[in-house]
Amino acid sequence: MSVPELDRLRQRIGAEEALVVAFSGGVDSALLAAVAHEVLGSRMLAVTAVSPSLAAAERRQAKEFARGRGFAHVEVCTDEADRPEYAANDGNRCYHCKSALFDALEPLAVAMGAGIALGTNLDDLGDHRPGQQAAAQRGVIAPMVDAGLSKEAVRRASRELGLSTADKPAAACLASRVAYGDPVTPEVLGRIEEAEAAIHRLGFEVCRVRAHGQGTVARLEVPAADIDRAAARRDELDRAVREAGFQFCALDLAGFRSGRMNVLLPLLPARTAS
Repeated sequence: MSVPELDRLRQRIGAEEALVVAFSGGVDSALLAAVAHEVLGSRMLAVTAVSPSLAAAERRQAKEFARGRGFAHVEVCTDEADRPEYAANDGNRCYHCKSALFDALEPLAVAMGAGIALGTNLDDLGDHRPGQQAAAQRGVIAPMVDAGLSKEAVRRASRELGLSTADKPAAACLASRVAYGDPVTPEVLGRIEEAEAAIHRLGFEVCRVRAHGQGTVARLEVPAADIDRAAARRDELDRAVREAGFQFCALDLAGFRSGRMNVLLPLLPARTAS
């Protein structure tokens, strides 16, 4: 079955002379990069931002996807981890992260005479995403929003194109695992990355290690269907998390859901004032 939104995406991208695509290798940015390459050819450059918030496995998969699809791909180092306003991890952390990203992408875009595009989809608009404000301020476009693609449509379009990312689990940046109000540091991000990698090796493809208590407590989320299996292997999971550097591991019986840390946002004024 054809995906009408895919044709609209091609048309939207075709309205651009050239594009620099922010490419993390996730399902959204992979579709955007693949279609932009199809439409624009050499006038599209995919760029992956490398920082402590990008897991090594995600970086490797982005490289492999770009190589497999045959499009131009480069990496740039971003400095958000060195910015105090990002490390403070208040409710606007994503704004500062995207600002650092655009600071790195803009020189490439200027050199190419290109616009900058993000893989935002319609479902992202209803979430707490301050990075969208940074994008609007910089004139960064969201072709998939303009073409009316939801997350489900992104996956359908990816399957139609035969993309290896079509069924890839969602993978937000590592900083999204740190409780708002706790500082984001390379050490905590490395701890999260190591713990999640170990849990993946234990057979849990989808998981989140949420860091609380200044990075001492790991709240482990797995899909609801995997909770009983996780409870049965609690000793192995606890060992994996502790070996990554956490002092405590708690299995969240509510199960995995993207954006769970946003429940802490109303508490930020009281926490930051204390």
